[in-house]
Amino acid sequence: MKPTTRGTLAAAITCVAAAAGAATAATPAAAATTVPVPLPLDGVEKSLHMEMPHVTGELPVPVAGAPEGTRFAEGRLLPERALPRLPLGGGLPGGDLRAPLPHVLGDGFDHLGVSAPAADLRTATPGLSVDTPLGRPDAANGGLPSLHEPRAGLGTPLLRTVPGAEIVTGPGA
Repeated sequence: MKPTTRGTLAAAITCVAAAAGAATAATPAAAATTVPVPLPLDGVEKSLHMEMPHVTGELPVPVAGAPEGTRFAEGRLLPERALPRLPLGGGLPGGDLRAPLPHVLGDGFDHLGVSAPAADLRTATPGLSVDTPLGRPDAANGGLPSLHEPRAGLGTPLLRTVPGAEIVTGPGA
């Protein structure tokens, strides 16, 4: 084997190994559905010498799905879904708040917590279905296509989610 062939082969193997390593390193980050967003209030807490609320949030990462394919229907020249619907997955933003209370509800209750986790959200864009005024060739009509009125339809968009929240009071930090 010539030295130039060996060098080319070594460079190709190195590139493939680097691409495989980058793909395995990027997999956990791509699998995340939400990104945590903390609100840092530690500096304010230390400078004012008082307990501040702890606030964190979650922002969803939208993920596009595979579009629904076209379906061919008998008696139509164009497919049933000329413009397919595109599903998108993601979530509603979530948040978590834990704030101090100055013993308003009694001695055992000195914190208030509100938690609204990020909820799954599934959506699909509207689709379009059209049909031409020409039908299939008709033997009774001398082989000419039959005529009918042109048709157009808009597929409804989809939005599906189940949000939730929780409010708690109690002792603790």
